[in-house]
Amino acid sequence: MGAYSNDGLSLSPIYSFASSQDLRLSKHVHDNVHGNIYLDPLCLKFIDTEQFQRLRELKQLGMAHLVYPGAVHSRFEHSLGVYWLAGEAVQKLKNYQGLELDIDRFDIQTVKLAGLLHDVGHGPFSHLFEREFLPRVLDGHWSHEQMSVKLVDDIVDKHYIEIDPEMIRKVKEMILASSEFARPMGSGEKHFLYDIVANGRNGIDVDKFDYIVRDCRACGLGCNFQFQRLMESMRVLGDEICYRAKDYLTIHKLFATRADLYRTVYTHPKVKAIELMVVDALLKANDYLNISSFIQDPSKYWKLDDTIMKTIETTSNPELKESRDLIMRIRRRNLYQFCNEYAVPKDKLENFKDVTPQDIVCSQKNGGVILKEEDVAVSNVRIDLTRGRQNPLESSGFIQDYESEDKFSIPDDRISHLLPTSYQDMIVRVYSKKPELVAAISEAFENFQLHTYGIKAQVHATPEKKKRRL
Repeated sequence: MGAYSNDGLSLSPIYSFASSQDLRLSKHVHDNVHGNIYLDPLCLKFIDTEQFQRLRELKQLGMAHLVYPGAVHSRFEHSLGVYWLAGEAVQKLKNYQGLELDIDRFDIQTVKLAGLLHDVGHGPFSHLFEREFLPRVLDGHWSHEQMSVKLVDDIVDKHYIEIDPEMIRKVKEMILASSEFARPMGSGEKHFLYDIVANGRNGIDVDKFDYIVRDCRACGLGCNFQFQRLMESMRVLGDEICYRAKDYLTIHKLFATRADLYRTVYTHPKVKAIELMVVDALLKANDYLNISSFIQDPSKYWKLDDTIMKTIETTSNPELKESRDLIMRIRRRNLYQFCNEYAVPKDKLENFKDVTPQDIVCSQKNGGVILKEEDVAVSNVRIDLTRGRQNPLESSGFIQDYESEDKFSIPDDRISHLLPTSYQDMIVRVYSKKPELVAAISEAFENFQLHTYGIKAQVHATPEKKKRRL
C-alpha cells in the first residue's frame, strides 16, 4: 500500500498506513494513489447506494479533461481516498495518544464516514455548478456541503441503514466544519476530530492531502508535497492538531501546490473558456429542463450529474437548440476566444470589485463595431493559499517537539524570506464569444485598465493574429 511519488512508482512500505483492525474482514479495492483501500461494513452500506454511486458520473476536475486529457477521474475515487486517509489519520492519533485523547471505535468510524460522504452533495462539473451557474438563477445561497448533509439523511432513510443518530449528527457537523455553515460545538466535543476531514481552522486536512496528489497525477504534473510526513508528525495539543515547527515548509508546500493547481489546471484560460460556455449552455437550458429545481430535493438531486451535457447534446428539442449549439462549439473547439488578462495590483486588492461585461462594453471608444454585453465574457479568478490574503501558517498550530507542551504559530517575519509576502492573486480575464470581435473587445479591455488603474496592467498585448481572426 504505497502512496504516489513523482515518478509514478509506489513508495517504500515504510509509508504505508496499517490499522490495528483485522483488515481480512473488510472488502478492499485497489486505488491508484493509496494502494489497497479497505472498506468497512458500515461504509459499504453507504457506498452501495444510488446516491453515492452517482459520484462516478461527476468528474473531479469538471471540464479540465478537455485541456488535460488524463483528468477524467471522478468524485467517487476521491471520496474513497479521503475515507481511507481520514481513517488512517485518526488511527495514528489513537496509536500515539490514545489514552490521552480517549479516541474510541465510535470516533474512528465517525471520522471515516465523514471522509467518505463529504462530497456526496457535489454538483455537476465540479465547482462550476455551485459557484457560477446557480448564483445566476437563484436568489439565495446554496452549497454542496449543505446538500451533502441532506443526502446523508436521505440515504439513511431510503436504505434503512441502522446507525447511531449521534454518529450521523457528528458526521454532518464534520462535513460542514470548514464551511460558512459550520455548527458550534459543545464543550464536551473532541474538537480536533473535526479538523481531520474539513479543517475550518487552517485548511490542513485529508481532503486536500488526497485531491492534491490525485489531481497532480491525473494531469501529469509533478507533486513534491509529501502528506505522509504530516500524517506521521501530527500531535494533538490543546484540542488542536499541531505539527512540528521544522515541518512548516511541508505545510507551506501543501498550500503552494494547491495554488499552483488553481493557476495551471483549475483556472487554466482554456478551461475557464469552456466553463463559461457550459454555464451559458446550462442557463439557456434551465427554463426548459428546470435544472435549478433539482437542488431543492435530495430525492431528485441524486439524478443530476455530468451526463446532463449529453442529454442536451443529443436531444432534438427546439427549445434546447441554443444550448446544443454551444456544446457543439465545445466539441469542435470553436471556443470563446481569450483576449487577455491582468493581475490586480496588490494595493488595489482590498477594494476590488468583480469586473463585468458591462464594464468592458462601457469602456469601448467610438469605432466601427458596437459591442453588446452578450458578446463579452469575464472571468474573475481568485487564487490564494486557502486563507484569503492571510498567511495560513499563522492559523496553524506548531510544537517544538513531541515532548513539548506549548503550541505556537509562525508569523511572517519568522519564516524564510524566499516564501511569498503576498498570499492572494486576483486575475481578471476577458473573452470574446465571437472570433471577429477579439480586436474590439481587447481594445475595450485595455481602455478599462487605463481608466481604472492609469496603466495597462496586463503583461502583454493581445496577439495581432487573434485580432485579425474572422
